[in-house]
Amino acid sequence: MKGPGPAGTLLIEDCLKKMIYRDGSRDVRRQKERGLIPPGAHSPFGDFPPDYLPNEKNKLMKKSSTCPSLLDKQDSNSFCLSAGIRAPNDQKPPPRAGAILRRPVLKTEFRRFYDRGDLPIQIYHGAVGGKIAWKVDIEKLDYHHYLPIFFDGLREKEDPYRFLAVQGVYDMLDKGGSKILPVVPQLIIPIKTALNTRDLEIIATVLKVLQALVLSGEMIGEALVPYYRQLLPIFNIFKNKNLNLGDKIDYSQRKRTNLGDLIEETLEIFEIHGGEDAFINIKYMIPVYESCVLA
Repeated sequence: MKGPGPAGTLLIEDCLKKMIYRDGSRDVRRQKERGLIPPGAHSPFGDFPPDYLPNEKNKLMKKSSTCPSLLDKQDSNSFCLSAGIRAPNDQKPPPRAGAILRRPVLKTEFRRFYDRGDLPIQIYHGAVGGKIAWKVDIEKLDYHHYLPIFFDGLREKEDPYRFLAVQGVYDMLDKGGSKILPVVPQLIIPIKTALNTRDLEIIATVLKVLQALVLSGEMIGEALVPYYRQLLPIFNIFKNKNLNLGDKIDYSQRKRTNLGDLIEETLEIFEIHGGEDAFINIKYMIPVYESCVLA
């Protein structure tokens, strides 16, 4: 019996996180409060006027100018030396590079089109979850218009947008055939934008979609070779992002969420299906990559 699809797996993973992290630290609301994902509209009819909005909450409290300090900076050096503690210093430490820090996810075109009702999809509420009810035949869709919109929705973190975008991409790649190859240049910017979020969950989703994209038709792997300079820098950053478990067992291998393994699988698929120029271009962007074809 076939298990849940990629979009259904994400839903199951969200439910599992809610059970494990009961404090809500991994909840979508926390990410909205931190500004990492779009907050969404105030109501189904749009946003409220600014006059009707409540006052801002959770403002940071500022230190009062009359608040006494525990140590006087001028007389504290001798005290700190005698007490064996570090003296106060105004010099700031060097900043972090932030190469792997998450970037905020901006509002996507997929969300805008879905909220307007311009996409021919709806959730299939049946006994078996993880399906989309298409209002038209997928083979009759204009792939130049719809496929880039669905790829842009891969960086969504909130349902139903994420579920519809991920499952819609797999459905279109499954039924696309020869329509996919001419659209490849239009998919580069949405893929690059999703990878640049540096969100581990989004990157894992995009890597799986890239594997399905290359395997969905002939010549697609070769068509991606000129765009390696846009896609592979993020691969190079997260290539060594592996779980260091020692002698323990990773029971979640079936979920395929380990970025190091996913990146290695994706690069091997790129090399196998990318033609004779694939390896040298991958090696140029990721010097530590070793060929899986050359002996």
